[in-house]
Amino acid sequence: MNPFIIMDINALRKIGKRLRKEILSHLEELRKAESFGKGASGDITNPIDKRAEEIVIEEVEKLRGPVTIVSEECGIKDINGGGAKLLLDPIDGSRNAISGIPVFSTSIAVVDGETIGDTAIGYVINLISGDEFWATKGKGSYLNGVRIKTQQDDAFRVIAYEAQTPKVDIPRIVPLLSLFRRARCFGSTALDMAFLAQGAVSMFITPALSRSFDFVAGYLLIKEAGGIVTDLNGKGIEKFEVGLKRITPLLASANEKLHKKALDALKKPLS
Repeated sequence: MNPFIIMDINALRKIGKRLRKEILSHLEELRKAESFGKGASGDITNPIDKRAEEIVIEEVEKLRGPVTIVSEECGIKDINGGGAKLLLDPIDGSRNAISGIPVFSTSIAVVDGETIGDTAIGYVINLISGDEFWATKGKGSYLNGVRIKTQQDDAFRVIAYEAQTPKVDIPRIVPLLSLFRRARCFGSTALDMAFLAQGAVSMFITPALSRSFDFVAGYLLIKEAGGIVTDLNGKGIEKFEVGLKRITPLLASANEKLHKKALDALKKPLS
């Protein structure tokens, strides 16, 4: 069965709407509940992560098509014999969510193959605002149904970054951060990348290794909006295999000119 018969943007949006409704209505109790220990990715599984994942799996099962879910919590799960991969980060920004910071999202991508470059559909929903970002390969990126584009000039306006281990990560990217008028650490990679695709952010960087389900939906959003995503040396990430392992740091820019300036800045030693 063609995976896109069952897993299109409308199907993902339906999942997103249920997620937002149920997660927000039970947010306080999910924040207070005990964690489940480590998930398949090696990170702590919080009740909010687990419940979000359950909702997505329930909705995918209703579609009755062959899908292989690759998720932060359950790992790899074949549904109806398995098929096109659905990469899922149930709650991207879990620490924000359980701390009471209203910045977290769900990230879903359909990958029709084995690599990042095979990403066919990307969907990110801001679970607080309800904003939906989506992209289909070759058909552009959208915010709530309106076509979006990345920043078109090469001005260093706003950079978003993530730092898994601040004392290690931040010194590595200070030469780049210092060039920008503003720097933001939102705590949700999917939203960082969605904001870049929207044109609200000029650049995004995370120097630590990231897993494919953390960024693959955002990757397609940026590519389809006119941006570029590589590692910190400027090498393309399209051939990286999707899965549960941490595979690459990320540097994403609104356009080629900005990206070249960023790569040059990262090569300079701290003064």
